[in-house]
Amino acid sequence: MTEPIIKIENLGKKYILRQKEKYITLRDSLNNLIPNLLSKNNREEFWALKDINVSLYDGDVLGIIGKNGSGKSTLLKIMSRITYPSQGQLTIKGNVASLLEVGTGFNPELTGRENIYLNGAILGMKSIEIRKNFDEIVNFSGVEKFLDTPVKHYSSGMYVRLAFSIAAHLSSDVLLVDEVLAVGDAEFQKRCLRKMGQVAKSGRTVLFVSHNMQSISDLCNRVILLSEGKLIGDGKPQDIISQYIDKIRNVADKENNINTEGRKGTGLVKIDKVEFDNLISGEEARIKMYYSSAKRNDKLINCRVAFAVKDLKYNLCFICSTEMYFEDNLQLNPTGILECTINKLPLGEGEYVVDLFFEENNVVVDWLKDSMIINVSAGKFHPGVRQVPKGHEGKAGTLVEHKWSTL
Repeated sequence: MTEPIIKIENLGKKYILRQKEKYITLRDSLNNLIPNLLSKNNREEFWALKDINVSLYDGDVLGIIGKNGSGKSTLLKIMSRITYPSQGQLTIKGNVASLLEVGTGFNPELTGRENIYLNGAILGMKSIEIRKNFDEIVNFSGVEKFLDTPVKHYSSGMYVRLAFSIAAHLSSDVLLVDEVLAVGDAEFQKRCLRKMGQVAKSGRTVLFVSHNMQSISDLCNRVILLSEGKLIGDGKPQDIISQYIDKIRNVADKENNINTEGRKGTGLVKIDKVEFDNLISGEEARIKMYYSSAKRNDKLINCRVAFAVKDLKYNLCFICSTEMYFEDNLQLNPTGILECTINKLPLGEGEYVVDLFFEENNVVVDWLKDSMIINVSAGKFHPGVRQVPKGHEGKAGTLVEHKWSTL
């Protein structure tokens, strides 16, 4: 059997979190400075990754899935040498090209042309090799008009297009791609996925982090599932995706019907509970969102609250947002309930994944991806005799109100 191109053994990454202490005076702070430095009581260990074991071979396309904060990006950062592990060993045979954040590896003062050569040099390539791929990189990225403009003037989409094009076309043995591709437009995302498939067929190894389960399923021949820094699933894409969906379903049932693992935001306002009532195709559905904040008397100003509904392959079905209904500067009580009514639920029978979002004064205070799974029952959405065509019963999908006539 051939040797693995990537071997991860008992890999772990530990951070030390210091508990904040309130001091009344500067004297108190100075008096306690040395004892606090020596004391371990105000320090807490946090393992972003723990005991990860994975081996990958030439041509493997590994999908990495999991909730926010599960350790996906930390793993890629260790593999790209942005950070180093606290324990274990990582062995990579060959060079690595990575696209982890918008503009990773770019010098903002240099032009697009100069950054192509810079990235190639970082990968250890000679100028003649870079020139060989130069035209293809530029054509794929679509930024030829701005090639001699400093990249600090590029939009985020232009950054991503050029960065991905460089990473995909230059000769690296391993390609690491985080979900930064979500910044690009839909057509470019499709082109990227096709290119990543070509890269894998050429024998290079690809690691791909994404929340888009359809892309993971289409592109990857293997998937791992991370949860709270631990590897809890490793196998065929559809099996691990199903395990992930089951995990959301099981956890959500235990925590006021929402899964709070991996929540993001300042925490100044929290979504405590969400109720979806009367989830029947074609009927009126009501959604209640319970929230609370630390503010006692002050109003919450300039609020935006939303939820997104996705099918089990993570295709977006629809978004409901307060900014689509209320005027600007929506003000809310510190604690309360928001109710949304959908006149005619446009979903077919099946299960769906829900994201929740709360923003105050242009700051994200609470964001829960994959917060819960809802189940929609069959109803009479259409005026005809069937809800969906034969063979599609029980399959998630968005319904469209329409009618037929003979001419």
